[in-house]
Amino acid sequence: MRSVRILGVNGSPRKSATYRALEIALEAAREMPGVETDLVSLHNLKVQPCTQCDWCKRNSSLCRIQDDMVGLYPKISEADAFIVASPVYVMSITPQMSAFISRWRPMHHVMKGSLRNKLAAGIAVGGTRNGGQEMTISTLAHAMMARGLIYVGNEPGTYSGAMVWSKDRGVAGTEEDTVGTDSARTLGKRLAEVTVVMVAGKEALAGAKG
Repeated sequence: MRSVRILGVNGSPRKSATYRALEIALEAAREMPGVETDLVSLHNLKVQPCTQCDWCKRNSSLCRIQDDMVGLYPKISEADAFIVASPVYVMSITPQMSAFISRWRPMHHVMKGSLRNKLAAGIAVGGTRNGGQEMTISTLAHAMMARGLIYVGNEPGTYSGAMVWSKDRGVAGTEEDTVGTDSARTLGKRLAEVTVVMVAGKEALAGAKG
């Protein structure tokens, strides 16, 4: 079986607490043999939101907005699964993450089938223990499903994703939250396992058809 690719996306405007939580999840994912990971951080990229101008739909061409999203489309297409991570902003995801997900729309019109049966999981990082992490995870889950992906939850006890309490102390706060970092590790391991199963199943199905 070929190598499995998991793409992590840091939706924070900073390279700090959420970035570190995502790193922990991806490190755990790589413990599964045959799994490769990559990490994209939106903190240093310019990604404008979709305006639903329908350029992609009318012209069968990728987005007319020429920004850093242009270089991300191949990474999205090549990945088998995604871990999307966002700090809690007003009980939801960041504007940066929202813009990024909104710009997946052309893939349905131009790169048809490129997202089919791919997987996703979510991480939310809040400044307080109950600071909106569950609502943020819910937004991430529904956004991924809206893009046609299959959402993978965490292990029993951690349920819908990884939730970290940073205490607004950046990387140090994330690393001190052993409950949260454990949930990031279990999420990474579970997504890696399910992705390996999915890719193997796809290859077996293709072989049977061939």
